[in-house]
Amino acid sequence: MVALPACARAGTEPEHGQKKEEGSGEFLPPNFLLPPRQPPPGRALCHPMKHRLPRKALAWALYDWANSAFPTVVSTFVIAAYFTQGIAASPAEGQALWGWMQTLAGIAIALLSPVLGAVADAGGRRRTMLLLCTVLTAIATALIWFARPEPAYAAWALACVGLATVGFELGTVFYNSMLPQVAPPERLGRISGLAWGLGYAGGLACLLLCLLVLVRPDPSPFGLDRASAEHVRATAPLVAAWMLAFGWPVLIALPDPPPPRPAWSIAVRKGLAEIGGVLRGLPRNPTLARFLLARLFYTDGLNTLFAFGAIYAAGTFGMGFEEILVFGIALNVTAGLGAAGFGLAEDRLGARPTILVALFALLLLGGALVLTDSRPVFWGLALALGLFLGPAQSASRSYMAHLAPPGEVSAYFGLFALSGRVTGFLGPAALAAVTSLTNNQRAGMATVLAFLAIGAGILLTVRERHPA
Repeated sequence: MVALPACARAGTEPEHGQKKEEGSGEFLPPNFLLPPRQPPPGRALCHPMKHRLPRKALAWALYDWANSAFPTVVSTFVIAAYFTQGIAASPAEGQALWGWMQTLAGIAIALLSPVLGAVADAGGRRRTMLLLCTVLTAIATALIWFARPEPAYAAWALACVGLATVGFELGTVFYNSMLPQVAPPERLGRISGLAWGLGYAGGLACLLLCLLVLVRPDPSPFGLDRASAEHVRATAPLVAAWMLAFGWPVLIALPDPPPPRPAWSIAVRKGLAEIGGVLRGLPRNPTLARFLLARLFYTDGLNTLFAFGAIYAAGTFGMGFEEILVFGIALNVTAGLGAAGFGLAEDRLGARPTILVALFALLLLGGALVLTDSRPVFWGLALALGLFLGPAQSASRSYMAHLAPPGEVSAYFGLFALSGRVTGFLGPAALAAVTSLTNNQRAGMATVLAFLAIGAGILLTVRERHPA
């Protein structure tokens, strides 16, 4: 006798009006020949596979594990701090130069992301475009190795990081647009949150590897010369190898559609026409338009915070490379927990309320961070702030997946990237300008709060036509 799952066994005892079919061992209601009733709204049919993560969803989420090593190690904690402390003439000058590099990269991303997203929709080549962007990011990251700790190498370092940043952000357009392929609408928040949590875990794992294998050992392994910062520079090739080693599952699990596919020239023409139609249609979709406008500001603030967090910690509190790595590890732990936890809660609360909760928490904690002079207090506030970094991003991604029309997902995620980059130069530029004018990193970092506040204020005006 085959055992039934618990949900199938429930209610098998006879009720009033039921009769037991002789010899069958089953109780059948009087209307058992009628079609089965549908479950009430919001209640799924019992299914033994309901809670199992689909293979495609797991492969998609693992890409976050692979590519999050770049923003964690390169953009935030190691290479950014190495540039300001080891290459630039002074920390303040390094922060300003890093800001202008991020500004130029942001302009390039803003121009390219919506067009390439629409081209991917028209040509059916999301995987191909993701592969090209991943390889570009890995190569440019590996070349950071040649940036010696001398001001003469500042231009080389900035060029490599800028090119890698463009490749990383463009790849994210195609990666994010795959989300509706791997999760039903009611599970978008959970899958997106899981992926973001895996991303923080991957960044943490790579950061730990950098700390334990390359940065901390003295003498350095593999004959690395500490005097020329080779033990720090070697983290860049390690990140490149990490991305290539762990980024392949999604490329196998989510292939491009089979031929025939339109030629690249046709895909480009169709893509340009599609993005034009999408832009013309935005005024007729005020929910989406206001969300993108809100994201334009708060993502600018978040990106600036990520890009300059370690630089601020190094310059304001005198953190060395090793302490910055430990700081990054701890921050990734709290950020990963926040992303995964809020991902589960988001499916109940909705994406928009989740974003708002995260933004208001970031404003409160960020304001305290800028004001404090105590290193222990800075540590505590930063770790608490980490709990809300992931949810603000993850819920934004799943909210966009809810709002994007089928068949135009990549184009809309191109706009999604555009909304995070069209003014992406303003955050770094404002921070760089204020830092240069005041020669004070604390004053420069305070500009982040303004962008978060504006974004949250606009998001409060969004009226949802359907639940997220």
